[in-house]
Parts: sequence; structure tokens; C-alpha cells
Amino acid sequence: MARRIGLTVLLALLLLVAVVIGRTVMFTAEPLPADTTPLTQRPDIANVVEHLSQAIRFKTLSHEDPTHADTAAFDEFIRWLEATYPQVHRQAELTPINQYTRLYRWPGKDSAGAPVLFSAHYDVVPVNPQTRQNWTHPPFAGVVENGVIWGRGALDDKSAVVALMESMETAMAAGFTPSRDIYVALTHDEESGSELGAKAVTQWFADQHIKLAWSLDEGSFVLDGLVPGMDKPIASINVAEKGFLTLTLTAHGQGGHSSMPPKDTAVSTLARAITRVQDAPLPGGMQGVTATMYSNIAKHMDFTKRLLFANTWLFGPVIEQVVGQSASGNAMLRTTTAPTMLSGSIKANVLPDTATAKINFRLHPRDSVDTVVSWVRQVVNDHTIDVTVDEGFEPSAVAPDDNQAFTLLSQAAARVYPDSIITPGLTIAATDSHHYATITDAYRFNPMVINNDDLEGFHGVNERITVENMENAVLFYSSLMRNL
Repeated sequence: MARRIGLTVLLALLLLVAVVIGRTVMFTAEPLPADTTPLTQRPDIANVVEHLSQAIRFKTLSHEDPTHADTAAFDEFIRWLEATYPQVHRQAELTPINQYTRLYRWPGKDSAGAPVLFSAHYDVVPVNPQTRQNWTHPPFAGVVENGVIWGRGALDDKSAVVALMESMETAMAAGFTPSRDIYVALTHDEESGSELGAKAVTQWFADQHIKLAWSLDEGSFVLDGLVPGMDKPIASINVAEKGFLTLTLTAHGQGGHSSMPPKDTAVSTLARAITRVQDAPLPGGMQGVTATMYSNIAKHMDFTKRLLFANTWLFGPVIEQVVGQSASGNAMLRTTTAPTMLSGSIKANVLPDTATAKINFRLHPRDSVDTVVSWVRQVVNDHTIDVTVDEGFEPSAVAPDDNQAFTLLSQAAARVYPDSIITPGLTIAATDSHHYATITDAYRFNPMVINNDDLEGFHGVNERITVENMENAVLFYSSLMRNL
């Protein structure tokens, strides 16, 4: 009897091993259909570089307080657009949106076909005065040196503005007409919430009863060395973005002199509440867009890692534990929790009547504003703590990755970055596409390579982009526009 049980266990193990290995062998990437359409006109890269350098010099800053905006810089930038891209301003129809967002319509051969929308923003975040000395070159000088363009907006997002305009200008000058209408939105307030830019553009399409086929905006790049365990670049064409929520936790206490404090003060009560929220992250997991992204990447890994991802039914908990150890991996798996602001007493020796904390959440598509608020109240578990919503919006809808739009985007990316892994992904920050996704399938991808050294430039110091990246970006947009 024992021998029979042992034999049964052995056979079961052998069957399990066979299934695991078999699934791993079949777990390989499928080749992408090639894009062989010739580009009849290549960009004049010297002009492209000079134009980005000029664009960086305009201090089109978005401030938290809109009354601080220097509108003269925005006026000057718009005049520069008109002078620099004469073909676009002759052949395209221009609709100003709230004065500073520019919406261009490039008429196609078949105006009955659903148009597409390309978008980029030309506003930039200010430079922290305390970090100016850390810049290799002045942030608004647009210095070009050793194949690199330096300055605020070089990556976020004037490079895309210039690449889009160069692609249209070059194609129009060559006599090209797209197969369908192409809209290009250059928005002016993405860094401060998009209320007058992308949100208004979205409303304009709704008011005009124009149904877009899809949209393309910023949101990811070709990631070089940013995914642990993968030495190939990853072109992450993001199909969704996280939602946004800021909650205020308010604790109440007995005010007075700090020399005779009660057992609990508003501050100590609040501290416990913050700790409870921080120590109880929302549930996450390798599901949906996250699962698709990591699966596509894993198909290019060595046999051992492929074995794990080919058999997530068996190794899923192990994968999630390993991926979740890094900040970027954790952000892909779940809604993140980040306590960011605190306030209490006005003086060190005065007990506050109230103490407040702000906690920011970036909502995974599996969650909603209501579910996160409910989760926090349950975790805090203290009726004396008020939990209120400051601001928030839901995660975007998830655009399909098995349609013609994603295929066209993938082919264009493969054309300029043939050695990259192309996969749908998830944008963990907020973009203009938060609004576009309410009316169409919204995709997020900047066709430029970034690595660890580039990360400091996003809203930080030494923002820059290579000349090669700019040439490839123009080729990407040009290829995509020709293949619509």
C-alpha cells in the first residue's frame, strides 16, 4: 500500500514537472508584423535640435497658483510656433482652446473615418531655486553639447511637442496627406491639472460630436535598464493610468499648555492613525495590465524566470513578493499609500486642538475612490478621526492592446527601436490622457529612450535628451502618421 502511494506521488510530481516545463517551453514571444512602409522624407535633425533648444528657452511655467503664471511667455511661445512651422499653420485648421492650448486638425483623404488625436504639453514645472547650482547648464538656456539638449522640458514634454510639429511640417512640405483626419493638441496646463487644456479639449470633441478612434499622449518611454533582470530596452505603450486621491486625516484633542498634557494629544492620536494606514497597504497582485506587462517582459528572460512567469498559477505569490520589494514594482501591483503633509500646533509648547495629515494615494485600476476611502476608515478604526477627501479622480479606463491602434503603435515603436520588447503597461502618474480616456481609447508613450541617469531630470535637475532620441521620435511619429 505504501509503495502504491509512493508511486502515485512520484507520478503526480513527474506530471507536475512535465506541465511546468511544457508551459515554459511554449512561453515565448511572438514576432511583431514588420512595418516596411518607406519614409520618403527624413527629418533635418539639425533643425529639429535647434527648434527644441529654442522651445526650452520659453519659460512656460505652470504654478500651483494660476495667478502667478507669466502669460507673456505663453504668448511668445505661440508666436514662435507660428513662425517655426509655417506649413502646419497654412494647411491645418487651428482651434485655440482657452487661448493657450492649440488644437490642430490636419484634414485627411477620408474625413468620414474616425480621426486620431496626438497630444503633448508645452508647460513645464518651475526649477527649485535651491537646486539651480546643481544644473550642469542653465535650465532655460537650451544648451546643445556633445549630442545632448539640456533644459527644463527636454523630456517633459517639449520634446514631444517639437517632434510632433516637425513630423507634420516635414510631411506637409513633401505633399503628404494622411488617410484620415489627424488632430494634434498642444496643451498648456498639464502640470497644474489640465483643467483649461486637455479637459477642455475633451469637452470640445464631445460638443462637436467627433468620435476619435484613439489618442496618443505622454506616459511612458523606452525603458533602458529600469526593469530589474532585463537587459533589453522595454517600449512600454501604456494602456491605462492610475487614479489620484488625497485624503485628510484630522484628529481632535484638548488644547492648552504642554506642561500638563493629557494621556493622548491630537498629535499622538493622529500618529497612530497614520501608522495604521501605512502598515496596511491596499491588497495588490499580478493581475490585469500588470500581469500582461510582466508576462511579456518575462518571455525574453532566461529559462528560470520564464518558468516562474509561465506558471503563475503555481508561483504567483513568489513573483508578487519579489516584484513588490522595489518601489516601482510595488506601484505596479497595487494602490500606493504616501503620507505627505502634517500640521499641528502653532508653537512647540502649545497643545493643538486639531492635528491633520494628508495622505496621497495613486489608485490601481482595480480600485476606486470609494473603496480606498472605505479601506482607510476601516484601517484607522477610530471614530474620533475625521477622514475627508481633498481631491481625487478614478483610474482611467483600460484601452485594448489587441486592436489595430495598438498594432500600429507597436509597429512604429519596433521600426525605430527594433531590439526593444514592446508591451502594454500602466502609467503610475497623472497625464492629460486622464481626460482623453473618457472619450476614446487612450494610449501613453513617448518614443524616446530613458535610463536611470535620466530620472533625476523629471521635475528635478539636469533634464536633458539626446539628439538621437529626438531623431527617433520624429521618425516614430512620421511613420505612425503615414500608416494610419
